[in-house]
Amino acid sequence: MLKALRILGNRTDLENPQLARDTIATHPTWSDAFKRNLSEAYRHYAEYRGLHFEKLVYKPVDKLPFIPTEQELDSLILACGCKTSTVLQFLKETGARIGEAWSLKWADLDLERGIVTITPEKGSYSRQLRISPKICTMLSRLARKGSKVFGWARVDSFRREYEKQRKRIAQRLSNPRLCEIRLHTFRHWKATYEYHKTKDILHVQRILGHRNIMHTMTYTRLVDTA
Repeated sequence: MLKALRILGNRTDLENPQLARDTIATHPTWSDAFKRNLSEAYRHYAEYRGLHFEKLVYKPVDKLPFIPTEQELDSLILACGCKTSTVLQFLKETGARIGEAWSLKWADLDLERGIVTITPEKGSYSRQLRISPKICTMLSRLARKGSKVFGWARVDSFRREYEKQRKRIAQRLSNPRLCEIRLHTFRHWKATYEYHKTKDILHVQRILGHRNIMHTMTYTRLVDTA
């Protein structure tokens, strides 16, 4: 909820419920599901602050995630800066959420054996995964300025920088589809790739760390675009 309020607070005055409502309702790139989450988060904030807020209602839509091709992911990774490309390659290989990647510590990595331990978020399972020599090399080149692999900057700052780089790269490569690749898209791609490679939904569940296999079943409905 705090993350949703930070996102909303960066774009409007949280003390003005009408402005907050209009911002949620009219934002051109937020999905209905995200707007629903923002509206619910702001409802709690308004109650705490004693503000009158008429909650926005969005019905859930069964929408399949956007899955880019592997070539599109690789072209985006290659064109980004060193740190950004390392984060993206890590997300691609592990299917980790950006929050899980951002909390990664050097102690979680065994670069000699190519093993990473993922500390879960959102009630998922922890897991150990194999990673390639390529990402091991990329990670080893990062400056070690503390216990966290990707540093102590806020993940929202990294996300904004990634979105700037993504926009420039999409324009340079004349491929607007690249602008649809969110950080979470790498997780969707990994799940789809692993399912079509193995046809083993339990294998995909273990990689993603899902507790409820119904969350994993979405990927059986997607076409392999790798």
